[in-house]
Amino acid sequence: MEEEKKQYPADEGDFRRDQEEDDDIIADDGNSKKRTGGIRTMPFIFANEICEKLAVVGFGANMISYLTGELHMPLTKAATTLTNFSGTGSLTPLLGAFIADSFAGRFWTITLASLIYQIGMICLILSAVVPQFRPPPCNNNNMNKVCEEAAGWQEAILYASLLLTALGSGGIRPCVVAFGADQFDETDPTQKTRIWNFFNWYYFSMGVSILVAVTVIVYIQENIGWGWGLGIPTIAMALSIIAFVLGFPMYRHFKPPGSPLTRLLQVVVAALRKRHLPTPDHDDTLLYHNHKLDRPISATGTLLHTNQLRFFDKAAIVTEEDGVTKRAEPPSSCATDDDDEAPNLWRLNTVHRVEELKSVIRMGPIWASGILLITASAQQGTFSLQQARSMDRRVAGSSFQIPPGSMSVFTILSMLATVTLYDRCLIPLARRFTGINRGITFLQRMGVGFFVSVLATFAAGFVEEKRKRAAAAHGLLDSPHATVPISVFWLVPQYSLHGVAEAFMSIGHLEFFYDQAPESMRSTATALFWTSISAGNYVSTLLVTLVHRHTDWLTDDNLNRGKLENFYWLITLLQALNLIYYVLCAKLYKMKPIQVRPKEETDDGLQLSTATV
Repeated sequence: MEEEKKQYPADEGDFRRDQEEDDDIIADDGNSKKRTGGIRTMPFIFANEICEKLAVVGFGANMISYLTGELHMPLTKAATTLTNFSGTGSLTPLLGAFIADSFAGRFWTITLASLIYQIGMICLILSAVVPQFRPPPCNNNNMNKVCEEAAGWQEAILYASLLLTALGSGGIRPCVVAFGADQFDETDPTQKTRIWNFFNWYYFSMGVSILVAVTVIVYIQENIGWGWGLGIPTIAMALSIIAFVLGFPMYRHFKPPGSPLTRLLQVVVAALRKRHLPTPDHDDTLLYHNHKLDRPISATGTLLHTNQLRFFDKAAIVTEEDGVTKRAEPPSSCATDDDDEAPNLWRLNTVHRVEELKSVIRMGPIWASGILLITASAQQGTFSLQQARSMDRRVAGSSFQIPPGSMSVFTILSMLATVTLYDRCLIPLARRFTGINRGITFLQRMGVGFFVSVLATFAAGFVEEKRKRAAAAHGLLDSPHATVPISVFWLVPQYSLHGVAEAFMSIGHLEFFYDQAPESMRSTATALFWTSISAGNYVSTLLVTLVHRHTDWLTDDNLNRGKLENFYWLITLLQALNLIYYVLCAKLYKMKPIQVRPKEETDDGLQLSTATV
């Protein structure tokens, strides 16, 4: 039977048909010969994510032990090295998002970046297993360890390996979330709901892989060797590439809409060129609209005019020099767009493109609020890990000891439990009171995460005080390598609270960027999520450096003689101030208004919808 032809209004039928032919997207209407996207693509995408996270966390969770124990770096240098690496790895997603949105597309960006990451991990294995690539073991001299620090060229090999993995993660991180959400059709109400479930599924699958990494992989690193401890994540990365590529025929593929950064810059330049013109007074009918020009970057809906940041509206004012003979009607008029003239976009832009820039600027303050939460959680992999190393890590009096790097398992377990309870219990319960499909807004979800993070660092300070009192009571203040007779499980509350905070704030942050970013910039928006992590790690580096230079709180050789609790309480104070800042930003934030194109559009007009959280 011949496939039934879809009917579209004249003004966008060609666009819709072209989009389906180009992207191989055929709706599931019962008569389709081939379907793409949907739930069936999730195993391939999640397999890639699980293996990639197993690789990343597999050597990242315990890297502080590798740097201090194998390369003999001082503690503060190792801590700043890791936070700098994490910061760089979270900054490179901007480059990956630019490549994906500009010309390569998300699938090929993920594939190429995964191969680069694989090369970096192979180099890291060589650094760990070849004796010449690391300093000789420490010599015991009268019970004091004499350790030779790694040479400059040995550190250079390590840094080159970390740089390759950072570049690889830069292509994976911003694209895999957007690519997964792309597999669901936003114009289908049932699939729209699945998009928001996807973010919880994504974080849950990521948490499971991290859980395996901080238990099994860290145990292998501590008890069997770094060769196997890094080799297994490398094999997992290779499997993730294979799994992802195998799903190619089933994915929805979208042509990249072109450089979003160029479009944003065009609006800025056009507004500056017309800075002397008066701004139209709350009347978008005086501004330029061109539906045909905007369709490649607004497949599911058009951004409506807002009265914020009105200076940029000048970029959409039509003048005689623009060479446009008429101004198209705004989308709310439902007029047929027959304005085929293509203006010089460095002089004249459409309202939709102006609103893209406004949307990105409005997200800025919310983006910045996430920095200090990352700064706080970054201490789990450095100073909290060193706390764990100095404590009694035996389980129930047995001979088995928990590896310090595995303490983050409590963060992952609490995060997984929180995500599950949130998805299965909190959302249905909250929906009864709020009427919101997601239970609570993502801004409210983020606020809960910020509050819990304050409690986490506040508790960490008191635990460190208790640990030092135990060391003093047993005369161990001057024995930095001795085990303090206090259970490592005293650290569980701070690790668990960080996990709860991440389940609320990080997923909410990710949802916020995906929902509020222009649809043509979703890879870039996801990259913004990772850049906040980058900034948080760099702030951690700066904070550690300043505190170490100007106080005696942080010590390289003896944690017992330091004042780590003061450092935790300083972060607590900064987070409390940040929470107040976030509440103000959330109160003032204006959701992007969007006119959604329904699946079956009629000549009676377009369905108007304003995005809500």
